[in-house]
Amino acid sequence: MKLKKFTYIVLGLTCSFLVACNSNFLNREPLDQLSTSGSLASTNELRLYINQFYQTLPNHPSTTGGNGIAFEDAKTDNMIFTNVDNRLNGQLTVSNATSISEYTQIRSLNFFLKQSANAKGNQSEINRYLGEAYFFRAWYYFELVKKYGDVTWVNQLLNSEDESTFLARDSRIVIVDSILNDLNRSAALLPSQSTNTSMRLHKDVALTLKSRVALYEGTWQRYHKLKATPFFTPTVTENKIKDYLTQARDAAKEIIDGNRWKIYSTGRYNDDYRNMFNTADLSTNSEVMLYRRYNPAENIGHGVSKYLSTGGGDIGLTQSLVSDYLTIDGKPFVGTLQNSIQQVYGQDMLPTVRDPRLSQTAVLPQAPLRPDAVAANFPPINQSGFNRSTTGYPMYKYVEYTNLAAVTDDGMSAAPVIYFRYAEVLLNYAEALAELKEDPTKIVQAIHPLRARLNLPDMDFDREYNTTASYPFSTLDKYIQAVRRERRVEMVAEGQRLQDIFRWAAADQLIVGKRPLGILFIGSNIAQENTSTGFYKDNLLYYDNAPAGKSINFFLSGNPGDAYRYMDPYKSVLPSGYKFRVERDYLLPIQQRMIELTGGKWKQNPNW
Repeated sequence: MKLKKFTYIVLGLTCSFLVACNSNFLNREPLDQLSTSGSLASTNELRLYINQFYQTLPNHPSTTGGNGIAFEDAKTDNMIFTNVDNRLNGQLTVSNATSISEYTQIRSLNFFLKQSANAKGNQSEINRYLGEAYFFRAWYYFELVKKYGDVTWVNQLLNSEDESTFLARDSRIVIVDSILNDLNRSAALLPSQSTNTSMRLHKDVALTLKSRVALYEGTWQRYHKLKATPFFTPTVTENKIKDYLTQARDAAKEIIDGNRWKIYSTGRYNDDYRNMFNTADLSTNSEVMLYRRYNPAENIGHGVSKYLSTGGGDIGLTQSLVSDYLTIDGKPFVGTLQNSIQQVYGQDMLPTVRDPRLSQTAVLPQAPLRPDAVAANFPPINQSGFNRSTTGYPMYKYVEYTNLAAVTDDGMSAAPVIYFRYAEVLLNYAEALAELKEDPTKIVQAIHPLRARLNLPDMDFDREYNTTASYPFSTLDKYIQAVRRERRVEMVAEGQRLQDIFRWAAADQLIVGKRPLGILFIGSNIAQENTSTGFYKDNLLYYDNAPAGKSINFFLSGNPGDAYRYMDPYKSVLPSGYKFRVERDYLLPIQQRMIELTGGKWKQNPNW
């Protein structure tokens, strides 16, 4: 950051000067250490230096309720924990603001880009590491834009005493344009690959991030401007918005035309989607372009499978998400059809009834949860701690149900984090086409491989159009509604839903005043199990009124006497629904210390 009092430590640089080499055998430098005789002088040193940035990519959570990709959607309308998310509820304050750590990595990358000019060796290898550096700089700046909007672009090493360190925040358009330029450089320098076996960045990863960033900014500017929030750039034009969307389309199309990747499918419609997310080694997967591989045997693991394998995990998918999966014949799951099927718990998730992604994302009764156990016929909504399902729809994605160690011990889960996969490329392409109002048959063609994996019918925009008054996007353009729904159900629990909501400026429709609901209770056979002889006999659920000596421990939507009442987990704590503030909470607050360090050149984000 251009801040006089911020002198950043270049991560790993000290290794160049502290690592000793006592052997003079052929005067060779150790291959696993940075050189003591020069700074970033060889391709090996470039590789060792750039490796540190891979470690900063997101992980899976180690505990239930923890931060990490698998549970990130609990901060959205897709999933919930027992505890209410403070940001969705408008409860963050300036005192919650955290330090802006991304600039530490950015300065380290700027050092790398400057010093790498001294490196000797194979030029294609040097180019690769330069491409990786440009990618990571773009990655960190994109993280900053998502959090704070306008920030300061720094692409060179600055002397901490230089007066240029007192610069104000640049427009987010300047930042995003610079990110896209870095990604163009990255894509030009990185090699093309048709597998992920190198476990390193490559051309199509850079293009995918370019597509993601350009789609993000194009839709952010479009919808925040449309709703007149304080978060669009006042000078942005429709041509600029279209330029971003065109860049998103073209970057995705370049990958598609390269024909190096395809949707993973073995013809097992009810397994292939789920198996991507619980298979430790994805090196032969045709869809996965970059992922994090875990190895519990070397103490590199996480805790996702352990907690989800209870059928609870103190997490649950929401009724809103579950209802967004189409029927097996490609129609919205609404009205009398929904009420009828949900009368028997689990029927609404069957792959013979609904989009098979649902039964591979949510736990069906009798589904295997571990080598020695299957899911019960009814969800553990009467339990506590990580044994509890918060909504009655337990999450199945990432559960390694054949791995006893993973579902038993902390830190033994090996389910991978997938950072980039071909499905996102197709979704980005389809959404950019819809936003640009291009030929809808191209959207159908783009989404076809996703549907074919599941043996679902191709998109039919009229058949799929959900006009139910209570559906948040019921008045949205039918093409955009379709691609947004497809994105939601394909990308569940992959860390993108919150930013999708934010870039669509859709919190007013999806979050504000809403309470996440769970399974149908009254009106289904689940209620019949809440008796002294039923499934929940050991810990009965009390709602509306409790008998003497007991207290209410369960909440339902609606009122006594209503024919259909859903689990309403937050009813007592959010009587008026989420209090997300659309004039403030789309961006995070800036630490007051940061404002002071810039002499007031950095301004606080709107309404904080």
